[in-house]
Amino acid sequence: MILIKTIFIKVLYIFLSLITLLIIIGVLFINLSPQFGGVASKQQKEVFAKSKHYNDGKFVNNDGVKMEMSFKDSFKAMWTLFKSNSNTKPNKNIAVQKIDSITIANYNSKARFIWFGHSTFLLQIKGKNLLIDPMFGNVPAPNPLLGNNRFSNKLPIEIEKLPYIDAVLITHDHYDHLDYQSIKKLKDKVNMFYTPLGVGIHLLKWGIEKERIIELDWWQEIKYDELTIRCTPAQHFSGRGLADREKTLWCSWIIQSDDENLFFSGDSGYAAHFKEIGDQYGPFDFAFMECGQYNNLWPLVHMFPEETAQAGLDIKAKKMMPIHWGAFKLASHSWTDPVERLLKKSKGLKVDLVIPEIGEFIEIGLTDSAEIYPWWRN
Repeated sequence: MILIKTIFIKVLYIFLSLITLLIIIGVLFINLSPQFGGVASKQQKEVFAKSKHYNDGKFVNNDGVKMEMSFKDSFKAMWTLFKSNSNTKPNKNIAVQKIDSITIANYNSKARFIWFGHSTFLLQIKGKNLLIDPMFGNVPAPNPLLGNNRFSNKLPIEIEKLPYIDAVLITHDHYDHLDYQSIKKLKDKVNMFYTPLGVGIHLLKWGIEKERIIELDWWQEIKYDELTIRCTPAQHFSGRGLADREKTLWCSWIIQSDDENLFFSGDSGYAAHFKEIGDQYGPFDFAFMECGQYNNLWPLVHMFPEETAQAGLDIKAKKMMPIHWGAFKLASHSWTDPVERLLKKSKGLKVDLVIPEIGEFIEIGLTDSAEIYPWWRN
């Protein structure tokens, strides 16, 4: 009996020691890894407190909507990311259209964009180069072991070959939208960074000067030469570590010129803000609308494809493109499910879709509806 008790105590001691070691390693990893970004100062929090969307030290959605899951559901969500399912990823690398740097350098014609997969775009408008949610990394996580690889093994063009970037717009601080390594490679060729409140703390941590960072609250706007950039609501959440959820704001963006009016949804659940944005600033010539990484475990912070189609109508989009798909596995649905379901729903609602290949140039403002080539089925 004494021997059994002694063995039990030793096993318990080893187990507790391992748990303690893992906790120490985790804390050190978070505190010593720059990928997790910065922490707001007391002065910055005082600025945040002036926002209507900030309460008790955290940013909040309209109507108090939260991203809440039980421990059981959180485990299910993590299991979703790592379990093997052949349908959640393509069975071979997605082919992308390669771009020559000469074709995008010094471009000064009609507004156009290039999709890099997921939610990353290069927008060329009024002689300006804008990057939106620049995630060029291979894994949307603080460490490659904590996520799944990109569906394509190449990008249309490498960061080093991109032209000078006039402005980078970031919707929120999740890893699939704000990538540390991408920002480090980009920062010396970017003029200005525009973010929702609080996200600038990460950029400051990564060596970008305060003068090049402009943070906006919902419904605020700023002029950038011929462009008006508006920060508008989204229904989502934020956070890069274990204890910083909702410490920075999330948003959608409007980019407007004398000739174009564009909407970029960022990540968002379906809610009344889409109609509010459409009524106030629509119609939009083109809308980039979230359509992917949804799950019944988090129905309030990501849209299902049928909701994406309705949201396109709500904001009064003349043409709409599904984003937040085609690059990473972040949910349990098949990788083609977002676009297939959206296609089906859009026919009934008469939503005019554009679904380009990764790396394809798309000119904004074309009145004719092009036939959609289902490249994802091949």
